Amino acid sequence: MGRKVKYTYEFKLRCVKQVLNNHQTVEDVSKLQGCHHTTLHDWIRFYEKYGKKALLPRETKVYSIPFKIKVLEAIDKDSLSFSQACLEFNIPTKSVIMKWQRNYKKEGIIGLNHKPRGKPKSMQFKRAKKKSNKPLTREEQLLLENESLRAELDLLKKLQALIQQEQNKKQKP
Repeated sequence: MGRKVKYTYEFKLRCVKQVLNNHQTVEDVSKLQGCHHTTLHDWIRFYEKYGKKALLPRETKVYSIPFKIKVLEAIDKDSLSFSQACLEFNIPTKSVIMKWQRNYKKEGIIGLNHKPRGKPKSMQFKRAKKKSNKPLTREEQLLLENESLRAELDLLKKLQALIQQEQNKKQKP
């Protein structure tokens, strides 16, 4: 299941073309269409640099650590804004780079490792043995009975220890 897309490709293209072809202001189009003006600015920049394909919905991408470092170094060295870095390296949103920068300052290179979201793919736990339809052999029956008796004995020993502990507490004061 992919992520939810807020704006369709057709909607983005229509908004961008209203600004570029109809010579309307970004603010007017954003108010008319109901999207934020900075978002529309980003769409226009991406459209001008990468064409129509830049407005297509993107799959979530896992960026490599060297790529992340390259982006962060370019921001520092060339004094790029987050928006300029997004445009330069074709990254969909500024928040992605801001998160990399925050994690890099906090944890160093280790902070740039990909951290999967959500529940782990496989749970690490022991599964109960499946019961078979075959009747148990005499030896297997005795082993199960022996295990059951040992568990019962352990329980009785723990109960006896608790009772003794309670009696000792009553006698001391």
